[in-house]
Amino acid sequence: MILAAGRGERMRPLTDSCPKPLLPVGGKPLIVWHLERLAAAGFRRVVINHAHLGQQIEAALGTGSAWGLEIAYSPEPPGALETAGGIVKALPLLGAEPFLVVNGDVFCDWDFTRAPALLADGDLAHLVLVPNPPQHPAGDFALGNGRVAADGAERLTFSGLGIYRPALFAGLVPGQPAKLAPLLRQAMAEGRVSGECHGGRWEDVGTPARLQALDGELRGQSAARP
Repeated sequence: MILAAGRGERMRPLTDSCPKPLLPVGGKPLIVWHLERLAAAGFRRVVINHAHLGQQIEAALGTGSAWGLEIAYSPEPPGALETAGGIVKALPLLGAEPFLVVNGDVFCDWDFTRAPALLADGDLAHLVLVPNPPQHPAGDFALGNGRVAADGAERLTFSGLGIYRPALFAGLVPGQPAKLAPLLRQAMAEGRVSGECHGGRWEDVGTPARLQALDGELRGQSAARP
């Protein structure tokens, strides 16, 4: 599932007329980088939620056939449903097995092919964490011996990539807004969240300045190729 329902307030005025996941970077919409990498990793079905200007997302991506994918859409009301609420609404499309979730507004080279083997029996979630970026120095969660805790000596930043069992969302009411972090902290308290630190490329493309910097870098790399 690609989370694409956010309003993108920090990206205004760019997001006044274009949903954040469709903003171009390196010559293609941000979300297309995800679709290409998911397809290359062997994924075939992708669920995308949307709210703000969501019809533009559906019009741009269509059925997903351009990438060898089958895309299903999960529309949300204006204002969206928060991360957990959006996932709960999409659960009928996601099915009963564990699923990968990635934020639509990040750029990352994490290896999607690893996802199916990472969630151990009994765990509810596996989180991909990254070193704290300058804009988020305090981090989110602590990592030790492959387990994630709410607190610890060294805190890392949650990348927006996670693998979840539907049971993590048990008890939530479809259609109601709900945040993801409280569910994760409860599962951490039960010792049911594994994790890893990704040392490769990860960018939270959250502001026009970061979008412009990434766009320039990617275009430069493209121009440098023979």
